[in-house]
Amino acid sequence: MTQLEKLTLFYDGACPLCQAEILFLSGRNKAGLLDFIDINSDRFDSDRIGISCEAALAAMYGQFASGKLIHGVPVFSEAYRRANLPALAWLLSRATLQPILRVFYRFFANNRHAISSLFSPIALRLAKHQSSKVGQ
Repeated sequence: MTQLEKLTLFYDGACPLCQAEILFLSGRNKAGLLDFIDINSDRFDSDRIGISCEAALAAMYGQFASGKLIHGVPVFSEAYRRANLPALAWLLSRATLQPILRVFYRFFANNRHAISSLFSPIALRLAKHQSSKVGQ
């Protein structure tokens, strides 16, 4: 197996669904290959990273330890690979699905707060439950 490079995810901590995803991934980060930075926190340094807060709010961004930035759907594939979720990583990396996934992701990114108000309570509960199971 190829050594995976550490990946930092830049997420919207004001978005409950985003919080649920980060909680879920945190619970699966056994290899320590993921780091998480809330773009609304002091840890987010747009000058050092090379993306503005506005850009980070418009799309999910990740940065490899080497400094290379990725954004959109590829971030999720790379995050799931590092969280030992190979089936999800494989599915989200399929070239034939990219056009559909990009449209879906763009819709989600533009409407995440409205979508969160509908689905975040159950998503957070599921993420917390999964996190507690992984920790056992």
